[in-house]
Amino acid sequence: MEHSGLIPTQLRRYRDRGAPDLHLQFGNRQLAQLVSVVLVAVVMTPVAFIIIRAIGAGQEGIEYLLQARNLRIVGNSIALMVTVTFLASLIGVPFAWLTSRSDLPGQRIWLVLGLLAMVIPSYLTAVTFTDAFGPKGALQQLLEPIGVDRLPNIKGFVGACLTLTFVTFPYVLLPVRAALLYSDRSLEEAGHSLGLNRWQVFAKITLPQLQPALAAGMLMVALYCLADFGAVAVMRFNAFTRAIFLQTESFRMDKASVLALVLVAMTVLILMLRSRVQHRGRHYRIGTGANRQLQTVQLGKWRLPAMLFCGTVVFVGVFIPLLVLLDWLSGRTLTNPIHVSMTELLRNTVGVSTISALTVAVAALPLALLALRASSRIDRWLVNLAYTGNVLPSIVIALALVFFASQNLLSLYQTLPLLIIGYSIRYLPFSIGATHSAFAQINPRYEEAARSLGLSARAALLRITLPLARGGILAGLALVFLNVMKELPTTLILRPIGFRTFATRIWSAYDEAFLSSIALPGFVLILVSGLVLIVILRHNDSLH
Repeated sequence: MEHSGLIPTQLRRYRDRGAPDLHLQFGNRQLAQLVSVVLVAVVMTPVAFIIIRAIGAGQEGIEYLLQARNLRIVGNSIALMVTVTFLASLIGVPFAWLTSRSDLPGQRIWLVLGLLAMVIPSYLTAVTFTDAFGPKGALQQLLEPIGVDRLPNIKGFVGACLTLTFVTFPYVLLPVRAALLYSDRSLEEAGHSLGLNRWQVFAKITLPQLQPALAAGMLMVALYCLADFGAVAVMRFNAFTRAIFLQTESFRMDKASVLALVLVAMTVLILMLRSRVQHRGRHYRIGTGANRQLQTVQLGKWRLPAMLFCGTVVFVGVFIPLLVLLDWLSGRTLTNPIHVSMTELLRNTVGVSTISALTVAVAALPLALLALRASSRIDRWLVNLAYTGNVLPSIVIALALVFFASQNLLSLYQTLPLLIIGYSIRYLPFSIGATHSAFAQINPRYEEAARSLGLSARAALLRITLPLARGGILAGLALVFLNVMKELPTTLILRPIGFRTFATRIWSAYDEAFLSSIALPGFVLILVSGLVLIVILRHNDSLH
C-alpha cells in the first residue's frame, strides 16, 4: 500500500515516454500515413463517382427519383428492412438464449447448425425456397392429399422476407449470445428476490442488458437487407439493389447513380441513428466485485417446444436448401448445355477469394496500426474513412468502378485487378477490425523489449507484432475469404469476360432455368464456406 501513490506517476511517465516511441516502433509514421491516404483514396472513389454522376443527372435525375415507381422502391426497401430486422430478432434472441442459458440438449450442435444458415448465399437460399414453397413445389406436393392443388406464388415481398430472415438471424444470434454469456447473475437473482417470475426477470432485467448487443445485431441485419441483391433479384421484389442492377444492364448509368446515392444516404442515416441510440443509457455493471457465474435454466416441460423451435429454424434455414439441392442433383437429368468444369469453378472461386483476402489483409495493416496508435485528427479521419466500405452496398461499389474504369482507365475495365479492387473496398473494414483487435491485445512492452535488443522498427513488426497478432489477422482473412466466395453483384458486374465462379454459375443456371446445374456448385460452395466458418469460430469465444 505504501507504493500506491507512485502508480499514477509511473503510468504518466510510461505514457509520456512510451507513447511517441510506440508510434515509431511500427515504422515510419509518415510512410504509414502515406499508404493509408492512397488506400482511403481508392476506397472513396466509388462515393465520389456516384455523387458526380448523380449531380450530372441534374433536374432530370430529380424528376426520375420522384416518379411514383421509384418512390415505391423506397417504400419497398424500408418495409423489407423493417420486417426482416424484426423477424430476425424474433428468431435470433430466443435461439441465443436457448443455446447459452438453458439445458437444451446438444447446445453446440444447434448453434453450429444455426450459424450454417449464414454461410449459404441469399441467392441460393432464395432459389431453393422458390422450388420448395412455390406453386407445384415440394410443400404443395406434401399437401396434395388434403386437396391443396396449388400454393400461391412465393415471389415478391413474402419470399424476400422469408429468405432474408433465415439468412440474417445469425447476425442477431451471435452478439446476443455473447452478451448473455457475460451478463451478471446477481442482477437476475435480485429480480427473483423481489418476487419477479422467470418471464418478468427476462423482460425487465435480462432484455435491457442485451440492448447494445441486440442493437448491433439489428444494425447488421438492416444493412444486409439494404445491400442484398441476390434474394430480391430471385424473388423479383423491387428493392433498391434490383432496380440499380436493372438500370445498369440497360446502360442507364445516370439513373442508376441517382438510385445508388439514395441507397447510400439511407445507409448513412441508419448508421447515424444507431450511433445516437448507442450512447443513450447505461448498460454496464456498477460497483465492485466479480461477476457471478450464470446458472443453467432448467427448461422442464418447455424442453420439447424449445427443441421444436430450434429444429424448425435449422430445418427451414439449412436443411431445406440442402435437400432441394440434393433433389436437383439426383432427380433431374436436364443440364445446362454450356458445360463449365467444377475444377475451373473451384480454381477461379478459391483463387480470386484467396488473392482478395490476402490483398485486404495487407492493406489493413497500416490502417489498423493507425487505428491503434492514432495520435492526431488526421490519423482518426483516415481510419474512419477506410470504413466507408461498410456503408456502400456491393452493387454501388461495382457500379462506381465501372464508371471510373470506362471513363479513365479503359485498360482496367473488366479485368481481374478491378474485380479484386471491388472486393477489397467492400470488405476492407472486416480485416481492419479483426487486425486492430489483435494488435490491441499485444502488450507494448514486447515491442520495447525488441527495440532495446537492437531490432529495427520493421524487424520488430515482422518478428514480434505480426506473429503475436497472427490469430486475429487470420480470422479477418478467413472472414473476407468467406464473403468474397459468396459475393454476387460485384462479380457479375466487374468480372472479366468468360471468368466464372460458383456465384456466377449458380446465377446463370437460375437465369436460364437449368436448376439441376445449380446443385453441384451450390453444394461445393456451402461445403467450402462451412469449413471457413469453422476457422472463424475457432477464434470466436461464442463457442466456449
